Amino acid sequence: MVDSRRAAMHTPSPALVTGVRTALAVLSAALGLTVSGLAFASLRMARRVVTPSVRVSDTRILSLDTAAQTITLARTQDTQLPGRYGLFTTGTEDYIKLGSVLAEDDASVKRKLLTEIGAQTRISADAAFSGWYYDRPEQLHLPFTSELIGSPVGPCPAWLFPAGPGEVWVIQVHGRGATRAECLRAVPVFHAAGITSLVVSYRNDGEAPRSRTGTYALGATEWRDVDAAVGFARRRGARRIILMGWSMGGAIALQLELNSAHRDVIAGLVLESPVVDWRVVLGFHARQMHVPAAVTGLAIGALQTEWAAPMTGAGAAIRFDRLDVIARAAELRHPILILHSDDDGFVPSDASHDLVVARPDLVEMQVFDVARHTKLWNYDQERWSDSIREWLRRQDLSGD
Repeated sequence: MVDSRRAAMHTPSPALVTGVRTALAVLSAALGLTVSGLAFASLRMARRVVTPSVRVSDTRILSLDTAAQTITLARTQDTQLPGRYGLFTTGTEDYIKLGSVLAEDDASVKRKLLTEIGAQTRISADAAFSGWYYDRPEQLHLPFTSELIGSPVGPCPAWLFPAGPGEVWVIQVHGRGATRAECLRAVPVFHAAGITSLVVSYRNDGEAPRSRTGTYALGATEWRDVDAAVGFARRRGARRIILMGWSMGGAIALQLELNSAHRDVIAGLVLESPVVDWRVVLGFHARQMHVPAAVTGLAIGALQTEWAAPMTGAGAAIRFDRLDVIARAAELRHPILILHSDDDGFVPSDASHDLVVARPDLVEMQVFDVARHTKLWNYDQERWSDSIREWLRRQDLSGD
């Protein structure tokens, strides 16, 4: 009798069993939804990383004074910067040049116009701030030719600015979401040193041919198009070649340094606001957008796997370990000059500093502040140009 009472006391009631099962089912469903949500968010982030970006309006034009040739913009971290810049617009003008700041308050910034604007000008209030300054090669007033460079994806357009005897060339590589025009600011300083400039395009940048997927590989494939430009330069008489990369163009230039069959003619690299390790950049942007670290990790994991390539749009796995130049620092052979602002705001300078620590024998860095991303020339053209000139002199890379 006692044993039967004890058994009854330890036998769960049907209501308890039902409750436990219901709770487990709810927890299981919640866990499934959480995992599904993380997977969806990570794939979405991965696709965004490799999809070529389009120019978006980030600046508001408040007023335009054609009599005084001034423009007033809504105040942002970019529009308040000292120096010379550009503004992509829509209307009767598609690009205008901006000069110095004339007046500012908490909400607005008035700047001098360096593009003459007539009284009949009509421009939309929405615009995009730019560090390009020059948007066409003719604006440099230097002799140039338009070229086509045969690459693995087809003919890639380029601009060639001959200078000096023609034995030392610099190949200019633009960044993500940009085109060749981004690099035009650098042509004069190299031209003055007798160095020929080849300003190139690469797959999926809107000027060069589209790859099968139409997406970026963050430098993992794009370097081959620029490598074709190195071969082009050699056939035209180049004996020593400098690679200059801007932002993602820096990642591409570094991949050439590590992988090119033409490494024997590479004489050095100049990197402006470069991507040295993509994981640092993606982590930074995720934190800025308050994306959980788990999503970022899953997104990078998806981009690194072949099976996820159809879902991310990458076309093939992107090996982030191969793109991590700090981990591969021992493989570097040539001197590198890095120009980077510590308040970049898009590509953190941390990895650039780390590369200097990893290879102090080859890498030197000019640290800017205030200048932000790829706007160092605009902010302090004299220091930017002097840094390159002095580095060229120390490396004996003048073309004269």
